[in-house]
Amino acid sequence: MRAAVLEEAGRPIAVRDDVEIASPRPGQVRVRVTHCGVCHSDLSIADGVFPSPTPVVLGHEAAGVVEEVGADVSGLAPGDPVVLTPLPPCGVCPWCVRGEPGVCVNAGAILSNTFADGTTGLSRGGATVYRGVGLGGFAEQVLVPATGAIRIPADVPLEVACVIGCAVQTGVGAVLNTARVAPGDTVLVFGAGGVGLSIVQGARVAGAARILVADPVEERREAARRFGATDVIDPSREDAAARAQEVTGIGVDFAFDAVGRGSIVADGLRATRNGGTTVAVGAAPLDDVITIAPAALFTVTEKKLVGCTLGGCNSVREIPRLLSLWKAGRLDLEGLVTRRRPLEEINEAFDDLRASRGIRTVLAIGL
Repeated sequence: MRAAVLEEAGRPIAVRDDVEIASPRPGQVRVRVTHCGVCHSDLSIADGVFPSPTPVVLGHEAAGVVEEVGADVSGLAPGDPVVLTPLPPCGVCPWCVRGEPGVCVNAGAILSNTFADGTTGLSRGGATVYRGVGLGGFAEQVLVPATGAIRIPADVPLEVACVIGCAVQTGVGAVLNTARVAPGDTVLVFGAGGVGLSIVQGARVAGAARILVADPVEERREAARRFGATDVIDPSREDAAARAQEVTGIGVDFAFDAVGRGSIVADGLRATRNGGTTVAVGAAPLDDVITIAPAALFTVTEKKLVGCTLGGCNSVREIPRLLSLWKAGRLDLEGLVTRRRPLEEINEAFDDLRASRGIRTVLAIGL
């Protein structure tokens, strides 16, 4: 099959036509990918910010059509349209049974780029090819656990639905599942890319009274207003945390880092009120750090700092729920997709992301 293969971090990605994919084992399905969004986590691996074994097929925000199902798979059949998730819940590990699917044992695949047993189902010339960020969606086909392919109605455009796989699950989930924003709360979002704007939409769905968004790119600040922001901030010109304190009088109830940077998490802690919560959503470089004075920020103020993986979503439940909100007109998925490219233009798509052009570039793959 054709697949975009990263041979070495920092080098251009090459589209190969000799990548082999295995047949599904029990509990797995093979899906023909039609569309895949380009996420910053993919770029971080491509640029060497996140270490990864190579060669690797990146891409983890995908949708497609089931082609083959393995033994013991029920509820899916060839021809079913599906949205794929990089974190398929196992449903039985200690974290799943506690209602914490974001830290399911399957989350390890996001870092290992393999299945739990160390296999990938991908190869070239007999050598292993890794499945990037737990999926490997920049390819004509993917192999996933059955819970990693969530069936959707046939009338949902796959080029729109694919962004639910990462950006929308992560952003809306961070608001509804991790933070549990309530009607009337105040929110500050750092970063207005695909995840940040999904946080904005989640805050709007939750009924937040004031939604502040900080981003240095004017185009993205304008987009934030369209998605529901009440106030926008250019952090290159003013201190976003100080502005949040000024607007609310006491600080925001919730701050979200959708960039992935320790200094921004610290800004979020400054921006929140006593008792408020900062949610670290973005994937920061592994060597980044957060400097916190515990006595000043926690002992007296009861401020909270929490992590968030894929919005704490159980994708089997969350993807249908998000599609229902889209069909009801409460989520804008189409507006997140600002550029479409063929798979052969994957390097140009990464350039879009590096330059903060648009919001989400979606690659058309196996149409």
